[in-house]
Amino acid sequence: MFKLPSLATAPFCPSEVQGSVAVRADAPLWQRILKFAGPGLLVSVGYMDPGNWATDIEAGSRYGYALLWVVLASSLAAILLQTLSMKLGMVARRDLAQTCRAEYPRPVNCMLWLMAELAIIACDVAEVLGSALALHLLFGMSLLYAVLLTAFDTVIVLGLKGHGFRQIEAIILGLIATISLCFAIQLYLVGPDWAAVMQGFVPRLATVHDTGAVYLAIGILGATVMPHNLYLHSSIVQTRRVGSDDASLRSALRLARLDTVVSLLLALLVNAAILTLAAAAFHASGHTTVTEIQDAYHLLDPLVGSALASLLFGVALLASGQSSTFTGTIAGQILMEGFLELKIPCWQRRLITRSLALIPAFFGILWLGEAGVGKLLIASQVVLSFQLPFAIWPLIRFTSNRRLMGAFANARVTQALAWLIFLIIAAANLWLLGSLLA
Repeated sequence: MFKLPSLATAPFCPSEVQGSVAVRADAPLWQRILKFAGPGLLVSVGYMDPGNWATDIEAGSRYGYALLWVVLASSLAAILLQTLSMKLGMVARRDLAQTCRAEYPRPVNCMLWLMAELAIIACDVAEVLGSALALHLLFGMSLLYAVLLTAFDTVIVLGLKGHGFRQIEAIILGLIATISLCFAIQLYLVGPDWAAVMQGFVPRLATVHDTGAVYLAIGILGATVMPHNLYLHSSIVQTRRVGSDDASLRSALRLARLDTVVSLLLALLVNAAILTLAAAAFHASGHTTVTEIQDAYHLLDPLVGSALASLLFGVALLASGQSSTFTGTIAGQILMEGFLELKIPCWQRRLITRSLALIPAFFGILWLGEAGVGKLLIASQVVLSFQLPFAIWPLIRFTSNRRLMGAFANARVTQALAWLIFLIIAAANLWLLGSLLA
């Protein structure tokens, strides 16, 4: 029988907000499902952050429903990769950063840590811009002042000091429910062609021959699969305490996989809703050049015929930007503790990350003006896309290693699919790099 290493304290941010959730093997199935629900939700918010909005809105306005299949394919790839991340944490009882530190030499670890930190900062830039833009649109405040105001979300983290991890999961669930409800109502108001929506999920070769569509497809892929989420998931899943025998672990893996799949399918629906809203409201009415979030906000009212549409759009954008505040902080702490064995208070970590994100956001808007928000959002997604292969490579290697995973190592089919995703993402990055240098 495969023996688990001894269980250590879950190594994510919150020594101050951490707490393990005990799961009894003899509890009813519905209770065990509820106990395991949560880590997938925290991961899913990274798949519906403001960085996704820019690519989805432009894709919907320019190509209608034609690129919905890219959203679906990207989400399925994310589900597979996050499932591998979850499995590494539950079986090896180490997160991806800790495993890298144990398996790779120090220079390699330093490089991987720096790249992962860049990804977190890039994601936080998108959160700053999204939250600031929402405040600007909803309350008419200056965009620069709104950017500075986002610095105070550190107070939220301070306010959670001493609270359990389940409270954070509950807050994230509330924010995700807000985003989902806002888009559900907006879609009802817009009234998309649902037959065309279904057809959009079918891959079309015609889009592959369109350079603009390929560029947007890569943007959607880069905005969907987040590198720091792979580190995050492998750690926070350890908050669920399970038995060390094979049978208990297999049962736990099934429940954690269900949590992952359901949560990321919800993120898929949100991303598909953003693109569908843009296609129905803008592309169908001839507005095929809507590329900025603020343009979408201002156009919704006259096109839909209801002031409620843009209000809901702004509220969803604000919730989207704020929801990633928690996960970005936790992921940053995981990286520092995993790669460097460095522990600092959670609020200090949040302050460092947000300070580094405020600099490019503030000066980018100061230089480019309001029109620069879209450019900065896209740039943040490009950075994320370039970091992704450096997180996927070790994840696949570790979860396929029988020395680390025992009987739970990846099957050949899983390995083949994971490496195929890696090759597609690496090739997409090379194409994108070539187009940027051309």
